[in-house]
Amino acid sequence: MLFIGLTGGIGSGKSEALAACGRAGAAVLSSDRIVHDLLETDEVKDILAARWGDAVLAGGTIDRSAVAQIVFNKPDELKWLEQNLFPLVGAETAAWRAELEARHRPPATAVVEVPLLFEAGVEGAFDTTIAVVADERLRARRAASRDHEALDERAARQMSQEEKATRADHVIRNDGSLEDLDREVRRLLARLTAEAARS
Repeated sequence: MLFIGLTGGIGSGKSEALAACGRAGAAVLSSDRIVHDLLETDEVKDILAARWGDAVLAGGTIDRSAVAQIVFNKPDELKWLEQNLFPLVGAETAAWRAELEARHRPPATAVVEVPLLFEAGVEGAFDTTIAVVADERLRARRAASRDHEALDERAARQMSQEEKATRADHVIRNDGSLEDLDREVRRLLARLTAEAARS
């Protein structure tokens, strides 16, 4: 099974590219989704509440916007959060991969969307990496249309999309329609699967 790391800047269309991978037959997983689910667990709620108190709780659940305001204004708090969450995300990802590989007929490809793939230094966990890139004006429009907490702060801690593209093994441009994206993704996954089979 080919294990692929997918990344890209804010507004590049990573989530749409991940969905396109799913439509092309790959098993797909979003690390942001894992984080979202972890924030719902009692274990993580207790860890965050012990650190930051009731300021991050709303009706017994974690207030993600309150967490964002804390960590994106205080680098030490962001580092603490990542040190606590990244191992949990890694464990969930490893368990998902193991479950896929244990199947009688594993999928040919598995793709994990990791926004901070290179920033976190986890690219070595994957057989190959893909960066999704898009026109800067288009990225800005996409990002502005979403309810991203602390958008500028999030962008500031990421590499430029040019650097992500340089570091990645493969690049997908996402400037056109969903049909264009589906076509690009299918073509790339087919080539990678064929190359993996030959090697």
